[in-house]
Amino acid sequence: MATQIQMPELRYGLADLAPVISEETLNYHYGKHLQAYVNQLNTLIEATEYEDMALADIIREAPAGPLFNNAGQVFNHAMYFEQLAPPVKEGEENLPEGALEEAIYASFDDFETFRQRMSEAALKLFGSGWAWLVQTENGSLKIEQYPNADNPLKHGQTPLLCIDVWEHAYYLDYQNRRADYIQKIWSIIDWKVVAARMDAR
Repeated sequence: MATQIQMPELRYGLADLAPVISEETLNYHYGKHLQAYVNQLNTLIEATEYEDMALADIIREAPAGPLFNNAGQVFNHAMYFEQLAPPVKEGEENLPEGALEEAIYASFDDFETFRQRMSEAALKLFGSGWAWLVQTENGSLKIEQYPNADNPLKHGQTPLLCIDVWEHAYYLDYQNRRADYIQKIWSIIDWKVVAARMDAR
């Protein structure tokens, strides 16, 4: 029997990301949008050469079109939801440490420069899509903008961190104020999860 693509489990409650992301937004974004991508992907891969492939392999091998779009969105959203955590307390810093911190400083000089560039990439991405922090083949870090369902796997990069700028990610909480959403999301990033995605070099 073929293995179906499963919904990723959240590591927090639906209300735990408030006030940055509301329970209502998570109910729609995770519970409805992502579930729809998972359901459609399982329909598309049934009885095909892709039905026993890992999600990452489907993304790498699928042609442009509905299969890639749904597989990409399942992967992108799984990465997005996994990297989030309840907001840090007021006055506390939320910063990367260890090898990830060193890599950020090596590639961007300091954390604030990186955060500004990543935020700008997310803000200026036209339409729907994702801003990504990726690790390149030589181990350095780079910021990328990918529209719609596109993602770093398709381009031979290791995805580390993403900001979802599809409107369904923020519109219930921020309406058209994408910049406010981007500014606040930094307080709910779990840097330990991001660091664990790095390839050892």
